[in-house]
Amino acid sequence: MVRNLDITTLRSFVAVAEYGGVTRAAGFLHLTQSAVSMQMKRLEELLGLELLDRSGRTIALTAEGEQMLGYARKMVALNDEVISRLTDQAFEGEVLLGVPHDVVHPVIPQVLKRFSLSYPRVNVNLCTSNTRDLKTEFARGAFDLILTTETGAGEGGETIHSMPLRWVGAPDGAVWRQRPLRLGFCRNCSFRPVATAALDEAGIEWEMALDSDSDRTVEATVSADLAVGVLLEGTQPSYQELIGAGCGLPELPMQHINLYGAERVHAPYVEELAEFIRQGFQGLWSTPLRAAS
Repeated sequence: MVRNLDITTLRSFVAVAEYGGVTRAAGFLHLTQSAVSMQMKRLEELLGLELLDRSGRTIALTAEGEQMLGYARKMVALNDEVISRLTDQAFEGEVLLGVPHDVVHPVIPQVLKRFSLSYPRVNVNLCTSNTRDLKTEFARGAFDLILTTETGAGEGGETIHSMPLRWVGAPDGAVWRQRPLRLGFCRNCSFRPVATAALDEAGIEWEMALDSDSDRTVEATVSADLAVGVLLEGTQPSYQELIGAGCGLPELPMQHINLYGAERVHAPYVEELAEFIRQGFQGLWSTPLRAAS
């Protein structure tokens, strides 16, 4: 008997695997939780296999599920490629998108890939900079959409995600013990005044370890254990680690990721990109805090 796999069901399976559960996948797919659960059940019944391990508090993939995920991703991608290449696309144009350096990964590449499949003839011109410059250029009309990292939302800003700020340093580093505390920030980094204000309030002496406009230079300095820095939790690279609260550095405030421009756009594809960005950040979760020693 011939058995056929349904692309819609495979898309739901991929979403469950990538978003870590049925609830988040349902939100991403704009389906009810029960509808996604039913699709997973039917897929397992069709294959005669258990793809999801439901024994724990969170859903995980079984060994068969891990194997199936690779096939499912390829089939969904091939389906989307056929549709995008063979279907006449009604939209052509360009979107100017500004994003702070530190929130580009992991969401924006996924968003751009998804958007390209839906609108292959629309070019997204991505510019990365700091929040202050992005807002200045946005006010001049240089961007259709921008993201910012701020302690609040300015006029016209829509908060789409919130993340805590964390101190970061080199793995097994010790510079955080020094006083004055050596800091690594770019000149225009919006986190710089937040961090120094927290240190001043805590009575901790500090000094700047470098004076640079280069994020790469700051990254190298912190990674070499020559300074500590501040990043949004979950955005630190693998060669840096979070510095735990037990190390005596003051707690830092939450930062809001804000979207500007969505309320004033008229092109359907710009509205769609804004929605993809919202959904991408809704799928984020915080990483556990590792204490330095």
